[in-house]
Amino acid sequence: MRVYPWLNPREAVRQRLKVPRTVSPNATSVAADPRRAHWRASAVTVERSGAKAPPDSKTGDGKRRFGFGGVAPGPSVVGLRLLVLALFISAGVTLSRGGEATPGKKLPLPGEVWRIDGRTAFLIPAAEPPAAGRPRPWVWYAPTLPPYPGEAERWMFERFTRAGLAIAGIDVGESHGSPSGRASFSALYAELTGRRGYSRKPVLLGRSRGGLPLISWAADQPAQVAAFAGIYPVCNLASYPGLEQAAPAYGLSVEELTANLARHNPVDRLVPLAAARIPLFAIHGDVDRLVPLEANSGLLRERYTALGGTMKLVVPPGQGHSMWTGFFQSEELVAFVLHHAFPSLTP
Repeated sequence: MRVYPWLNPREAVRQRLKVPRTVSPNATSVAADPRRAHWRASAVTVERSGAKAPPDSKTGDGKRRFGFGGVAPGPSVVGLRLLVLALFISAGVTLSRGGEATPGKKLPLPGEVWRIDGRTAFLIPAAEPPAAGRPRPWVWYAPTLPPYPGEAERWMFERFTRAGLAIAGIDVGESHGSPSGRASFSALYAELTGRRGYSRKPVLLGRSRGGLPLISWAADQPAQVAAFAGIYPVCNLASYPGLEQAAPAYGLSVEELTANLARHNPVDRLVPLAAARIPLFAIHGDVDRLVPLEANSGLLRERYTALGGTMKLVVPPGQGHSMWTGFFQSEELVAFVLHHAFPSLTP
């Protein structure tokens, strides 16, 4: 979407609504009055109202020149500004102080939202920056969708940030761990570990379907991962969302994805992770019907330990795919993340 200049609201509306620009016959040329030369050429001039203007704000043409843009904000101008603001809000766009458009996203803790590779990314910084020369550890959260991360993650995010960890993520949509989504993951990783100086080995934290892209990306880049932790993580495309739903994200037919499932399915791509000795953790209820334990975290542990990898699986009895606080306020999960993101923080 085109970014409209905030300091020219009338022009922004014209461009948005594609209305031809007209010039008022009563408008006074900037060149005709030298004292107006410092104003923006796009400023809107409003006829003087009945109110008496301050002496230093009045000129020979009888116009009031003060307020936003160097002119009096009459009712029509105020209405235009409100309309422009509504247009930005409806588009899910906010303006930075520099006038650049940034994607709108609500985070559970204060942080930064911006675009990488054309996608919305976020970063919640640590409460206190590390000492000079120390690594800047971070937790990579997925899925980053409009509602996620949300208030459910606040408790553990607060513990991460107080311990010195940042949290980041990028919205790859419903890509289900496909190569296109993983390419955007790599763009986020390059941004954080390059220009921003964060650790080259983040801990990955996948909630539900966030497990698919994180585990698949880790299988591509095992040397760039410290550990993986999951809250009822999806690990098996055949279980969720199912091959019929996942195939379009991979640019394949159902038959093609079925024939090549071992190349794309996280539970079939564990050899590089086990060889790199990447520790895994999951908390997963035993009555989860949406993402069944046996076909996901249970199968992940079975295959990973058979390859010589280590995985801790916590199974709360009687819990399904829910917002139970035990999933999101797990001391074991927080301890696992802290230990592997920044070992010196824990015994």
